Amino acid sequence: MQDKRTKKTIARNRKAHHAYFIDETFEAGLVLTGTEVRSLRERNCNIADSFCLIRGGEAWLMGVHIRPYSHGGVWNVDPDRRRKLLLHRRQIDYLDGKLRTKGLALVPLELYFDEHNRVKVSIGLARGKKLYDKRADMAKRDSDREIQRELKQRSRG
Repeated sequence: MQDKRTKKTIARNRKAHHAYFIDETFEAGLVLTGTEVRSLRERNCNIADSFCLIRGGEAWLMGVHIRPYSHGGVWNVDPDRRRKLLLHRRQIDYLDGKLRTKGLALVPLELYFDEHNRVKVSIGLARGKKLYDKRADMAKRDSDREIQRELKQRSRG
């Protein structure tokens, strides 16, 4: 039987770890309508090209596409609207100070339901990678894969 205290992933931003160095991660709540939550239960979400902004002392999630709920009718909202992030005041002030530094961005990493079935987003404070950093990561991943393959081959006999 599955443990009820686990998080259920809705969407993951795979490009984020390829394009950025993630320095710190934060967990934030999300202001959504009822039809958006129902649509997220059907896993109808894309966070690949999304980002976060801090404007006027509030954190906003931009570029997230939540498909309209199939049975929503007139209660469906704009699928590409900006959504407010729920963070503590100290976290917002800290992130605002960090984002004023050149080269840092706030990127959503994962959208999920927590253990209380609330929609949460994991955001990361990230620095952009250069092309040579991306190549080095790919080379390291390939070499690790080769090592694992050899170890598996040896253990078989």
